[in-house]
Amino acid sequence: MSKKQKAYAAAGVDIDLGNRVKSTLPQLLASTHRREVLGKVGGFGGLFALDLKKHRQPVLVSSVDGVGTKLKIAFALDRHDTIGQDLVNHCVNDIAVLGAEPLFFLDYLGTGKLEPHVFEQILRGFAKACAENRCALIGGETAQMPGFYQPGEYDVSGTIVGVVDRPRMLNGQKTVRRGDVILGIASSGLHTNGYSLARKILFEQLGLKPTSRVAGLESSLGEELLKVHVSYGPLVQALLKRYPPVGDSPRTGAVRAFAHITGGGFIDNIPRVLPASLDAVVRLGSWEVPPIFQLLQEQGGVNTEELHQVFNMGVGMVAIVAPEHADAVLRQVRKQHRAWVIGEITRGTGRTRLVS
Repeated sequence: MSKKQKAYAAAGVDIDLGNRVKSTLPQLLASTHRREVLGKVGGFGGLFALDLKKHRQPVLVSSVDGVGTKLKIAFALDRHDTIGQDLVNHCVNDIAVLGAEPLFFLDYLGTGKLEPHVFEQILRGFAKACAENRCALIGGETAQMPGFYQPGEYDVSGTIVGVVDRPRMLNGQKTVRRGDVILGIASSGLHTNGYSLARKILFEQLGLKPTSRVAGLESSLGEELLKVHVSYGPLVQALLKRYPPVGDSPRTGAVRAFAHITGGGFIDNIPRVLPASLDAVVRLGSWEVPPIFQLLQEQGGVNTEELHQVFNMGVGMVAIVAPEHADAVLRQVRKQHRAWVIGEITRGTGRTRLVS
């Protein structure tokens, strides 16, 4: 067996190194533990006992995603501590828009050669974000595939599972009404989408580097691009606790729907929660556009419509709320995040319209 393992290591897969690196997992994951977690990390499957007393009509909500070519910035700077946070927070937001509380998360990391310092930074990011979102990190997979990835590169993806009681599940296609108000909640930057276009503009067209200092940015360009994707999960749960949804009955609640502004931007994401007979009118200039987006807009030669389809432009989450509650909800949101009234719901055909 020893000779076989050495031969495998010579072929590029070091099982012993993988085991040594993974031996630190129990300490890393301790902060993410929930009482519903059974067993230990490292088994063939993660175990989670759903608390049926807490949820009368539980609906499990799941999502899977990656962080795209934002990884290229992490490779260039050899900084990987934010990537794990990005992935967890992105997944949390995707299920939060349905009203779901995150329960547990599993990750996949594929690389040509396992680098211990990279692995530890990524896992610390997973653990930090899971702890902040009260989400258990119950397992994952690390694959060493020599010759498959470029030296120094890897890919990550994650799967999240959450739960929501059926009567509290958000369904904007049934609850959004004409006259509802659209609130925009601030992002930290690009989050995890639009990096292929951003890299082309910044590094190919403008000749900048991740270490470049650009007027208007408080940090280097690379640090700006690595800002952590904001988690809106705690905010959504706080809003739904204060303004409980009442299902899809004619008497809808104060908070009608949320839309996570990721790949597809405003153009493709807001319509996912709209009835077919209504439009979302988004008023340009109604929120603060961060300097990184201003730079991309001024130097990229991309039209306004496409900019708002590729990038979040400074708004990472949209809340659609009843007009009579808009001021109160906005005040509540501003206790945790910067936010603005950015538009309203009108008659239409189920699309986003940008107006000046």
